Amino acid sequence: MKHIRLFVMTAIWLAAATVGRAEEEFRIQGDAEKGAALYKMYCALCHGETGHGDGPGAAALNPKPRTLAEKAYMDTLSDKHLFTVIKDGGPAVGKSMFMTAFGAILKEDQAIHDVAAFVRSLAVE
Repeated sequence: MKHIRLFVMTAIWLAAATVGRAEEEFRIQGDAEKGAALYKMYCALCHGETGHGDGPGAAALNPKPRTLAEKAYMDTLSDKHLFTVIKDGGPAVGKSMFMTAFGAILKEDQAIHDVAAFVRSLAVE
């Protein structure tokens, strides 16, 4: 019984360590210039042209869209988190259901990487 408990605890620890490592190793490999055009087309309506959460669509939303220009906040988000929220939407990372999943629209992962690279470039304040 003692060995089984040790085995289970070790398996849980290894699984947790692997998930954390995978998240740390994931890096945005995008072209911010290409991402800018996609951002304007799909994201600026709510997040605003400069990422301040002040797009015309933001007025009707509660909660309001996240300010993407806030460097201190954006620096706390892993690249994997940013990729996931763009691809799978807000609920995939515990955020608002109003953050649309763009994985079906931006069919290629590279396009999502490009948008994520542009979003990273907005975080300057």
